[in-house]
Order: sequence, then structure tokens, then C-alpha cells
Amino acid sequence: MTVASSLLVLGGARSGKSGYAQGRAEALEGNLVFVATAQAFDEEMADRIALHRADRGPRWTTAEAPVDLASIIDRHSQPHNVLLIDCLTLWTSNLLLADQDIIVATELLVSATTRAPGPLIFVANEVGLGIVPDNPLARRFRDEAGRVNQAIAAAVDEVTFVAAGLPLRLK
Repeated sequence: MTVASSLLVLGGARSGKSGYAQGRAEALEGNLVFVATAQAFDEEMADRIALHRADRGPRWTTAEAPVDLASIIDRHSQPHNVLLIDCLTLWTSNLLLADQDIIVATELLVSATTRAPGPLIFVANEVGLGIVPDNPLARRFRDEAGRVNQAIAAAVDEVTFVAAGLPLRLK
């Protein structure tokens, strides 16, 4: 990746996508900013967030963006800042639960991505590889997450799919 490039890292749960994305970010020069979309609604999730924060180490700062991701990118993206956004899937879930307009939010995110002066690395789950969900909310979530992934994949310079810890370059 070069200074103003962008990457989407896709994969299933526990595929190694976040570790791959973190490694790509840490290989770049500059300040590392982890843009967290997760929200700690229970103790187990709070523990997960704390563990991930500790694993990143002191070179990282954290910006929280459970819903307003485009504004955080606009605020923090600089040529000397590397932003790692983890993850778009939780962001989509947050938008859905907050009854936000996901199409508008995605358009704002794509716009922020294309104007960002510094490198961006997005992480997202590929949720469309499994069975068709058995209820309307889960089907809507799967569909919305797929559309968000497609929009960001079209906007970024590079897309990598990770399975079993192995990266496969798609774009």
C-alpha cells in the first residue's frame, strides 16, 4: 500500500482477517489509528474489546465510530495517519439496530473513503457464504452487509479475502 491507498479485508469469523489487516497497517509508516465500530453491550464484549486493544500495543490510538464512520474518517485521515476500520459488519449492524438509513450512511462512507488523504484499511465479514437466514431481520442484515461490502470494494484500491489465515488478493 502507498500513502493514499485503501484496502478492504474480507473473511469469515476467526479467519485471520483482523490480524492480516493489522499487520498490513503496522508495515506502513505513520501514526496508527484503530477505528472501532464495536459497542460493549455486555461483559463478554467488553472483555473482547479490552483484549483487542491490549493486543494492538502502544503504537495505536483508538477512535470509536459505532455509527458515524464517515465523520471519523474525515476527522482522522491525514497523509501521516493509517486508519484501520474494524469492522464494517458491526457498523452495519449498529446502523440497522439504530434504524439508520444504511444506503445514505454507505454513500457517505464511500465519499469519505474516496477523499481520504491517508491510507485506509477496512475489515468486514463476508456473511453471504452461509445458509439463507430463517428470519426477516437476519436476511436483511445479510443483504445490507453484502451491499456495504460491495460498495466499499468498488471504492478501494485493493481487496483481499482471508480464509484460514491465508490471504487471497481479489482486486
